[in-house]
Amino acid sequence: MNIVLILILIISSKTHVLARENIADELNSLLQRSVDGPLNFPELARNYGYQTEKYDVQTEDGYLLGLFRIPGERGLPTLLMHGLMDTSDTWLIRGNTSLGVTLACEGYDLWFGNIRGNRYSRRHVKLNPDIDTSFWDYSFHEHGFYDLPAIIDTILWKTGSKKLNAIGHSQGNTIFYILGSTRPEYNAKVNVMTALAPVCFFNNAPPPLSWLIQISPQLYELAMSSGVHEIFGNVTPIGKATKLFCSRPSIGYAVCLLGVLFPFVGFDTQELLPLFFNVIVEHNPAGTTTKNFYHFFQLGLRGRFSNFDYGPDRNLLEYNSKTPPDYNLTSVTMPIVFIAARNDKLSRIPDVENLLQQLPNVVRYTIIKRRIMNHLDYVWGAHMKAYLFPYILEVLEKFN
Repeated sequence: MNIVLILILIISSKTHVLARENIADELNSLLQRSVDGPLNFPELARNYGYQTEKYDVQTEDGYLLGLFRIPGERGLPTLLMHGLMDTSDTWLIRGNTSLGVTLACEGYDLWFGNIRGNRYSRRHVKLNPDIDTSFWDYSFHEHGFYDLPAIIDTILWKTGSKKLNAIGHSQGNTIFYILGSTRPEYNAKVNVMTALAPVCFFNNAPPPLSWLIQISPQLYELAMSSGVHEIFGNVTPIGKATKLFCSRPSIGYAVCLLGVLFPFVGFDTQELLPLFFNVIVEHNPAGTTTKNFYHFFQLGLRGRFSNFDYGPDRNLLEYNSKTPPDYNLTSVTMPIVFIAARNDKLSRIPDVENLLQQLPNVVRYTIIKRRIMNHLDYVWGAHMKAYLFPYILEVLEKFN
């Protein structure tokens, strides 16, 4: 048995002790399940006493997105956008200690977006996602250029408001930089955008992410030649296999979280215990495109926040340039609040501060005091109410 596996098993045994010590808190996670599988968003909200409204949002290029609302009377409408391979469920699966339920208790008018391709948005007016590979020809560029405008316009139309507040996690804030730079008229529609784990640059990515970035061109070429366009989706072979393997009690937590996820996002076993990890696996991963992954890797390869790089010949056709143009971050004039963490290996502090220097209207920058907070703790941490939510509530109170 190699030393890595031994360390994983040791850590796993310690977290099982923590689980027993915190069993009352973790029993809350049992409310997230049904005998037929994971609860959907309205069922999750109903568990905690909230009724939801559902809207089907159509983008300019024909994608149909699931948008949920938990109505409230306080302040401007507030849009929450999930991260990579995630869904709107992420804001509720922690139950009473989740950000969604916490803000609902405070009376805010909450809207929960879903980007194209996930569980609630795997639809199109013409394309069949199971047959048409063109359905999956998108990256985070399309999320920001098409998905966000359609979602924002729907919210403002339904509420009659001229502006909204926004909260995004990881990719959920990256797409606002796309929006503000490619459709600058939308800057005026965002009252304040709170960026949890700001993601834009990967110039300081540590291993193993840096290793993956370096070999990503070969991985992308292999995937394209093999016809793999959707990845980690609920109906894909790799998605089904991931959920099956990671849900196994004896090895799922140790291998999938401690052995795979934590090396990429930062170790923090105190906030994600085995019982709740089983809930995460039921809802995640929710899938994305191979192109989207590669676009993020390209940011690390090129060291710039740029459009997708198709190669010199197609770049000429797409951009009239052999190299993809950078997004104009100086056009992102919406007020933005940064909340970062020192142990977040995907949103490194030097990269966050690089972005800070390029955006013209960052109105607040907070580094969480809890030094071992990682990339996942923003949405799934057991004690977010203590170390994270006060900052978010303060922003909503101040800017409403």
